[in-house]
Amino acid sequence: MQYRPHMSQPARTPTSDATDTSTPGSRRAAAQRLKMRRELSAAAMELFATKGYEATTVDEIAAAAGVARRTFFRHFRSKEEAIFPDHDDTLVRAEAVLDAAPPHENPLDTVCRGIKEVMRMYAAAPAVSVARYRLTREVPTLREAEIASVARYERLFTRYLLGHFDEGAHREGDDDPLLAEVAASAVVTAHNHVLRRWLRAGAEGDVEAQLDHAFEIVRETFGTGIGAGRTTSGEPAAPASVSREGEVLVAVARTDAPLDEVMRTIERALKKR
Repeated sequence: MQYRPHMSQPARTPTSDATDTSTPGSRRAAAQRLKMRRELSAAAMELFATKGYEATTVDEIAAAAGVARRTFFRHFRSKEEAIFPDHDDTLVRAEAVLDAAPPHENPLDTVCRGIKEVMRMYAAAPAVSVARYRLTREVPTLREAEIASVARYERLFTRYLLGHFDEGAHREGDDDPLLAEVAASAVVTAHNHVLRRWLRAGAEGDVEAQLDHAFEIVRETFGTGIGAGRTTSGEPAAPASVSREGEVLVAVARTDAPLDEVMRTIERALKKR
């Protein structure tokens, strides 16, 4: 599986105040919108925990948040959606990471950075995230809503990876859509595995370090042949190489090579000692 180097893409034209943060007024509107969504979500979670999911109505959620029913439906289509107030905004941030990716960054690394926006969303409010996790385990409808949210990230990353295949490296019989979908799914699955483990542990521990370890496994499994840059001959240009003379390790890297790739190459060489 090989990918072509890519240029940063301009951000898509926003279609509403929910995503348009280009002016002070739109940023204030977006902040107010997110604040209201979180207040509605907090009210819903409290009612779900005390009354039960099935017994709680939208009217009760709106009343607990101090707003009218129509205000609730301006922010959520259903009461199960209210349990996930940040996913829309996080999806926008993840897409922004892809759009602003450095031209020589490995596309798989870009996707790993994109999904970190989701982890940061959960890590920003650990207690709320743990409570939400426990609630979604108990209510199948909420679990289904969570799965639907995860699918949106997978589709975003699949489109991104598919858009960066190196056509010159394509071989007859390759199934690029399948490879892109499997790689994107692996990144999301690794993220979700680490996230669930962290939430089951009560949000204790360095979740970002755990996530980086999981991504290293994904890169080793799916990163073969993925090149961040290419030579004039069309062959992938290695970001770094190492040689050993006695007890001295010598590393040679491109000046535009991503630092994380260089460090991974050195770490692998040291582990082989």
